[in-house]
Amino acid sequence: MSEKRKTYDKEFKLSAVKMIVEGGMSVSRVAKDLGVNENSLHNWKRSYREDQQNAFPGKGRMKPEEEELRKLKRELHIVKMERDILKKAIAFFAKEK
Repeated sequence: MSEKRKTYDKEFKLSAVKMIVEGGMSVSRVAKDLGVNENSLHNWKRSYREDQQNAFPGKGRMKPEEEELRKLKRELHIVKMERDILKKAIAFFAKEK
Protein backbone atom coordinates (compact mmCIF):
# COMPACT_ATOMS: atom_id res chain seq x y z
CA MET A 1 0.00 0.00 0.00
CA SER A 2 1.32 3.47 -0.84
CA GLU A 3 2.15 6.05 1.79
CA LYS A 4 0.04 9.14 2.23
CA ARG A 5 1.63 12.17 0.59
CA LYS A 6 3.34 14.45 3.10
CA THR A 7 2.58 18.16 3.17
CA TYR A 8 4.87 20.79 4.58
CA ASP A 9 3.96 24.27 5.76
CA LYS A 10 5.48 27.47 4.41
CA GLU A 11 7.83 27.95 7.37
CA PHE A 12 9.29 24.47 6.99
CA LYS A 13 9.90 24.99 3.28
CA LEU A 14 11.48 28.40 3.86
CA SER A 15 13.83 27.07 6.53
CA ALA A 16 14.83 24.14 4.31
CA VAL A 17 15.54 26.42 1.34
CA LYS A 18 17.47 28.89 3.49
CA MET A 19 19.67 26.03 4.72
CA ILE A 20 20.63 25.51 1.07
CA VAL A 21 20.74 29.08 -0.20
CA GLU A 22 22.10 30.95 2.82
CA GLY A 23 23.65 28.11 4.79
CA GLY A 24 25.60 26.68 1.88
CA MET A 25 24.45 23.12 2.52
CA SER A 26 23.90 20.72 -0.36
CA VAL A 27 20.41 19.72 -1.42
CA SER A 28 21.17 16.06 -0.79
CA ARG A 29 22.43 16.79 2.74
CA VAL A 30 19.36 18.87 3.66
CA ALA A 31 17.08 16.24 2.13
CA LYS A 32 18.70 13.53 4.21
CA ASP A 33 18.68 15.61 7.42
CA LEU A 34 15.02 16.62 7.08
CA GLY A 35 13.70 13.43 5.49
CA VAL A 36 12.46 15.26 2.40
CA ASN A 37 12.68 14.14 -1.21
CA GLU A 38 15.51 15.86 -3.12
CA ASN A 39 13.19 16.70 -6.02
CA SER A 40 10.87 18.51 -3.62
CA LEU A 41 13.78 20.57 -2.33
CA HIS A 42 14.86 21.45 -5.87
CA ASN A 43 11.29 22.58 -6.64
CA TRP A 44 11.10 24.64 -3.45
CA LYS A 45 14.47 26.22 -4.19
CA ARG A 46 13.38 27.15 -7.73
CA SER A 47 10.09 28.59 -6.47
CA TYR A 48 11.95 30.61 -3.84
CA ARG A 49 14.42 32.02 -6.35
CA GLU A 50 11.67 32.97 -8.81
CA ASP A 51 9.61 34.91 -6.28
CA GLN A 52 10.78 35.08 -2.68
CA GLN A 53 7.82 37.15 -1.45
CA ASN A 54 5.16 34.82 -2.84
CA ALA A 55 6.95 31.49 -2.66
CA PHE A 56 4.92 28.65 -1.21
CA PRO A 57 1.45 30.24 -1.24
CA GLY A 58 -0.18 27.18 0.29
CA LYS A 59 -3.29 25.19 -0.57
CA GLY A 60 -5.97 27.09 -2.39
CA ARG A 61 -4.14 30.40 -2.28
CA MET A 62 -3.12 32.00 -5.52
CA LYS A 63 -0.27 34.33 -6.22
CA PRO A 64 -1.37 37.97 -6.38
CA GLU A 65 -1.04 38.07 -10.17
CA GLU A 66 -3.21 34.98 -10.58
CA GLU A 67 -5.78 36.36 -8.16
CA GLU A 68 -5.91 39.68 -10.05
CA LEU A 69 -6.28 37.86 -13.37
CA ARG A 70 -9.14 35.77 -12.00
CA LYS A 71 -10.86 38.90 -10.65
CA LEU A 72 -10.50 40.71 -13.98
CA LYS A 73 -11.86 37.72 -15.92
CA ARG A 74 -14.87 37.60 -13.61
CA GLU A 75 -15.48 41.35 -14.08
CA LEU A 76 -15.13 40.99 -17.85
CA HIS A 77 -17.72 38.20 -17.85
CA ILE A 78 -20.18 40.39 -15.92
CA VAL A 79 -19.62 43.37 -18.23
CA LYS A 80 -20.20 41.17 -21.30
CA MET A 81 -23.45 39.87 -19.81
CA GLU A 82 -24.60 43.43 -19.09
CA ARG A 83 -23.72 44.46 -22.64
CA ASP A 84 -25.71 41.58 -24.10
CA ILE A 85 -28.73 42.44 -21.95
CA LEU A 86 -28.57 46.07 -23.09
CA LYS A 87 -28.36 44.98 -26.74
CA LYS A 88 -31.49 42.89 -26.29
CA ALA A 89 -33.27 45.75 -24.53
CA ILE A 90 -32.40 48.17 -27.35
CA ALA A 91 -33.68 45.71 -29.94
CA PHE A 92 -36.88 45.16 -27.95
CA PHE A 93 -37.65 48.86 -27.54
CA ALA A 94 -36.74 49.61 -31.16
CA LYS A 95 -39.45 47.18 -32.30
CA GLU A 96 -42.13 48.99 -30.26
CA LYS A 97 -41.72 52.27 -32.14
